[in-house]
Amino acid sequence: MKIAVFSTKPYDQEYFERYSQSHGLDFTFFETSLNSDTANLTSGFDVACVFVNDKVDDATIKMLSQNGIGLIALRCAGYNNVDLESAKRNRIKVVRVPAYSPEAVAEHAIALILTLNRKTHKAYNRIREGNFSLNKLIGFNLHGKIVGVVGTGTIGATFCRIIKGFGCEIIAFDKYESDELINFGVKYKPLDEVFRRADIISLHCPLTPETKHMINKESLALMKSGIMIINTSRGALINTADIIDGLTNYKVGYLGIDVYEQEENIFFKDLSEIIIQDDLILRLISFPNVLITSHQAYFTREAMQEITITTLSNIKEFEDGGLLSNEVV
Repeated sequence: MKIAVFSTKPYDQEYFERYSQSHGLDFTFFETSLNSDTANLTSGFDVACVFVNDKVDDATIKMLSQNGIGLIALRCAGYNNVDLESAKRNRIKVVRVPAYSPEAVAEHAIALILTLNRKTHKAYNRIREGNFSLNKLIGFNLHGKIVGVVGTGTIGATFCRIIKGFGCEIIAFDKYESDELINFGVKYKPLDEVFRRADIISLHCPLTPETKHMINKESLALMKSGIMIINTSRGALINTADIIDGLTNYKVGYLGIDVYEQEENIFFKDLSEIIIQDDLILRLISFPNVLITSHQAYFTREAMQEITITTLSNIKEFEDGGLLSNEVV
């Protein structure tokens, strides 16, 4: 079985080559992303393996079908970039990696909180320049703060368990409440109440039509002045123009994001020697109370291993013609 792997970086190829030897699968790695302009590269392949910023829309899927692709194998949990109805119409199966390392993403969210709060990134740069002043480096105690968690799936639940160790009160919103988390001390509240009461809000929900731009001027108006907002889920959960307004008028005191609405044009690339054309990301970078990482929350050895092994298993199940354990339906 021949697999075309798109949006490949050296570490992706390294892990696939390390773990694929016993599966008898034939991989070809493409650095380019998959979209309607590059879908012609799938000619002669059986499977298209894609990542978070590949654009698998109706036009792309029609071309995949014409080229004989029978499976779209996502090496991530989210599938908002795939037109599932089109895949169904064109009889292409879609599989994903539902849980690779919730600890990796949850721990990165904690890292964003601690770094923004205690300004360790700024202290690091100061010390390297011989500046040992503490001016402008003051933070706050996490202990006793109210943390609002939006989405308590596997990653959100892991985040709750970690942040609880700091002595925080946790309030949460999810359409499906967890008895285990309730017993752990998490208090489920309506979303508006989470927005109103929280000192820190951490987003851990998928991107759907209902959640797109859930952080906007209306929801920001409900929040406390100086709110800290953390997003390690999907960029479009936040309306970027509205969050910039919130930062400008001091409503938002801290913003930590590992994802961005238009990241497919920026993230995973070295743009250090060119002029970035995205005015919104440049505006965000200019704020001293904004911390941006380039979709690296998942990026641990353990997560990469699990992503690779699960993706290989998904493809092997398809080759064998059996039940697809991680099919997106």
